[in-house]
Amino acid sequence: MTLQDVAPPLLDSLDRTFVECSALGFQSVVTSILAVACYVIYRRHRGPYFLTWAIAWSVYVVRLACMSAFIVRRDMVFLFLHQAATGISAMLLLAAALQLSHGFRLRPLHAVVVPLSILWAWVTIYGMGSMMVAGITTVVLLSGVTIATGVVFWRARDRVPSRSAATVLSIVFVIWGLHHLDYPLLRGFGAAVLYGVFADVLFLFAIGLSFLFLVLGGERERLAARSAELEQLTRLMLRVQEDERRRIARELHDEAGQVLTAVKIELELDGRSEAGALVGRALNQVRDLSNLLRPAALDDLGLLDSLRALVDDFSGRTRIQVALDLEGANRRLPPDVEVVIYRVVQEALTNVARHARATDVDVRLTTDRREARIIVEDNGRGIPPDASPHVGWLGMRERVTALGGQLAIGAARGHGVRLDAHIPLQEAAS
Repeated sequence: MTLQDVAPPLLDSLDRTFVECSALGFQSVVTSILAVACYVIYRRHRGPYFLTWAIAWSVYVVRLACMSAFIVRRDMVFLFLHQAATGISAMLLLAAALQLSHGFRLRPLHAVVVPLSILWAWVTIYGMGSMMVAGITTVVLLSGVTIATGVVFWRARDRVPSRSAATVLSIVFVIWGLHHLDYPLLRGFGAAVLYGVFADVLFLFAIGLSFLFLVLGGERERLAARSAELEQLTRLMLRVQEDERRRIARELHDEAGQVLTAVKIELELDGRSEAGALVGRALNQVRDLSNLLRPAALDDLGLLDSLRALVDDFSGRTRIQVALDLEGANRRLPPDVEVVIYRVVQEALTNVARHARATDVDVRLTTDRREARIIVEDNGRGIPPDASPHVGWLGMRERVTALGGQLAIGAARGHGVRLDAHIPLQEAAS
């Protein structure tokens, strides 16, 4: 046999080794990025399963390095280390899935997986006389653990932050587990490494995207919980504010009002009519302030009479004509809803008097079994282009949204402003 006969197979073998090691190196880079990403997510969000995933993918990188070393050196030690790292990484991936889905906790006792994986690698590499039997045993165990991981994700779809991410993870791990069964057949055709790397990289990309959706799903859940807490706090603050207004209005009406009335009577009896008139003016201001804080008619007579009194008082003070349509409001509403409707109409009329330069205002209230609707529309100058929401608008919106409703402020059919608020009665009643 000449040198010319030996050189081509040797060069082909070197080229094949270089290609396979390069492919494994690329897979190691992708896996390392995934491990680092999991660790960064763990540091930011403190999900223990992300730490387990970071460790699992790091061990997986060691597995790939051992495979590359075995391809170059053909030393059974590297194949033994590869088998041990394979078992450890597979069990860690399964543990992370259990942590995410069932709240599984890793304890010191679970570290027994490491010596068991090393023992299993020793038996498959050095204990078994046949590499075929060892390879089949390894593939079946690895495939079973990977498929079990996919089953865990599938059964936990409704308990994880993102159902779609759990579904993708379950499908990827099941297919990945089935893919492991291809290795004995592909190795016989000499395509195991390249085909395996190509498939594994695709799986890693799919898993990385699923992790991203898990994080986004968790953030969405936390945002929703935070929003619910803020809505509850807003509703509580508004309720406390109304209770405080009611208390202050009662104190002004009962205490200050009675004292001023008594003083006015005493002054008039003494013939001091001018002083009595001044006290009477102060008494009227106290009553107006008490009515502004919390109209007594809202508690005593209900919403409709309170709105009529509000409109009459507004027209008398501002000379702006208000058309009040209450024909669609034919029943009493929950107290919280009545307070919000009154405050919305009150604030809307206040804005008309301050900013609209209007001469006419239409106020319409309609109710049915599902919702109450308030429309306030004026014929004023409209909303300036550079206008920004002020405290009054924000307060109205907070009151309406606290009851699960919606409030829109826009241009009217003419040049004025139209306020349209919808309040669901079922949510408000609950």
